[in-house]
Amino acid sequence: MQTAELTDVSAVRSTVGWRRAGAAGLVFRAAGDADIAFLSRLYASTRLEELAVTDWSEAQKAAFLGMQFQAQHAHYHKHYPQADWLVVSHAGQDIGRLYIERWPSQHRIIDIALLPAHRRKGHGTALLRDLIDEAWLAGKYVSIHVEKNNPARGLYLELGFAVVEDKGVYDLMACAPDGGWAAAANP
Repeated sequence: MQTAELTDVSAVRSTVGWRRAGAAGLVFRAAGDADIAFLSRLYASTRLEELAVTDWSEAQKAAFLGMQFQAQHAHYHKHYPQADWLVVSHAGQDIGRLYIERWPSQHRIIDIALLPAHRRKGHGTALLRDLIDEAWLAGKYVSIHVEKNNPARGLYLELGFAVVEDKGVYDLMACAPDGGWAAAANP
């Protein structure tokens, strides 16, 4: 099987085990300033259901989402300075983002998101399985903060993630090699 093609090899420090993403036709590149509009639109797509129940106008929703995206973008870059900021493409179209920082003890998924038309097609599963393989080969675990009402939560559980810490609205979930949850619970 092939590995996922990288248009900027430095964007991912290690691609060992990324064969599932490659087989799914996923391509990665480092996110840049030219991607901000796409990343903002992608972010907005993850909040559609939440905002559908408000009585806000479309202009109010757009303003709120723009402000929230900018705040999240700034927060991520401030708190994860060594992260890989990747745009995920399929068949020549940008379809998602994958932000990951590789620490000595773990691979922290900062964010993973796909446009609605590309969800539930196996792309997220391929990415997550490859990230788990990469971390486990390095003797590390994978962690991610997941909102308690996130529809992808079931996928994380199916892939072997477990809640290691309740963070209020979020749970810190981790997937450790051979069920080594003691290490994952005490990063």
